[in-house]
Amino acid sequence: MGTTDVPLPDGRNLRVHDSGGDGFPLVWHHGTPQSGRLLPPVVEAAAARGFRVVSYARPGYDGSAPQVGRTVGSAAEDVKHLADALDLPRFAAMGASGGGPHTLACAAVLPDRVTAAVCLAGLAPYSEEYDWYGGMVDDSSLRAARKGRETRLRHGETQEFDPASFTDADWAALRGTWGPLGEDAGAAADVAAEADDDLAYVAPWGFSVSGVRVPVLLVHGGGDRVVPVSHSEWLLRNLPDAELWLRPRDGHISVLNALPTALDWLRNLPGCR
Repeated sequence: MGTTDVPLPDGRNLRVHDSGGDGFPLVWHHGTPQSGRLLPPVVEAAAARGFRVVSYARPGYDGSAPQVGRTVGSAAEDVKHLADALDLPRFAAMGASGGGPHTLACAAVLPDRVTAAVCLAGLAPYSEEYDWYGGMVDDSSLRAARKGRETRLRHGETQEFDPASFTDADWAALRGTWGPLGEDAGAAADVAAEADDDLAYVAPWGFSVSGVRVPVLLVHGGGDRVVPVSHSEWLLRNLPDAELWLRPRDGHISVLNALPTALDWLRNLPGCR
């Protein structure tokens, strides 16, 4: 495993983590907040199925320079440069929670590089077609982001996590397999980086999901209190080639237990071998 800083044309650097090996590349997009460092349960499940995992810190997180005003779609250009730096002509994309939108950005903007995409508990673009906030235990950060960066930054200075956002199954997952994710989230917390994530989620993404032409797997917990399943249902209706695995008993974290099966889905696609 290795860590490197990839220089970008605009003068920023991107902190990149690579599990190494000669497996088919899988670019992992982290949630909010996360450091982008390789998570053992992701690397272990991927390695068992012949994948090499490459992850990176989004701008503002853990070694990656900030990029104020970034959109969700901006991620695709960053990933293009890291893929060039690591000599990855083709790769699959996968992300959880806030990583889901950035996964779709790469699928939409880099169709010649991305072979398929998997989104676990991912957000849909902000929309007034349905109750986009409905089912969120705490929507205050995203509502603050709709009012602008300064409002979201002020909110972040006093915000506290509501433990009711996680189900019993989520807490069990964090005590077990997904403990490293919880530890990483705590260490990666950054008011400005999280604000820039939220601002990107609730603003126009810079691409249309209807333009994603590669296969997309959506995996969502029916009990998710952070990103309600209505988001994946909206994506299912609007993505040209998608399927949804609904896991009724899972919440926002426990749905990650489906990761090995989702990797099996990827491995069985002709373009991911």
